[in-house]
Amino acid sequence: MAISCPVPTRRRIWHFTAAFKNIGGIVHTHSLYATAWAQAGKGIPAYGTTQADYWYGDVPCTRPLTSKEIKDDYEANTGRVIVDTFKALDPLQLSRRAGAEPWAVHVGQGCERAVHNATVLEFIARLASETLLINPKTGPMQSVLLDKHFLRKHGPKAYYGQK
Repeated sequence: MAISCPVPTRRRIWHFTAAFKNIGGIVHTHSLYATAWAQAGKGIPAYGTTQADYWYGDVPCTRPLTSKEIKDDYEANTGRVIVDTFKALDPLQLSRRAGAEPWAVHVGQGCERAVHNATVLEFIARLASETLLINPKTGPMQSVLLDKHFLRKHGPKAYYGQK
């Protein structure tokens, strides 16, 4: 079986994630809903507490590659755009990348966690899609609720959830 994520792309991402000692696994997928959001060029807004269990805020989407980036060293530039998206973020709080390319990258503390995050993201992407079908005017959840829900599980004074 051939690896479907090109070596230059993986190399860029691995060099970046090596700076984060908590990342031990990276997975990329072509799941239906997460890929649909990526192809639409949209991050996934934080509509509810299910998403806040895993991500602090919106799930980001990379910018599209320029024509030059596509023509010159496409695979390495794909990795570069992913890295640029995560530079200022905590990758374990935003454990997924969506982009104009039809796939997503997920990270975790290990391979199993990265796969788990990929599975959860697909559910979150579907939930967001269904939410918008029911009410296209739905806005993001209240920031106070996002703070409470995420930080009680992942913040410095976390008290909720199983350890």
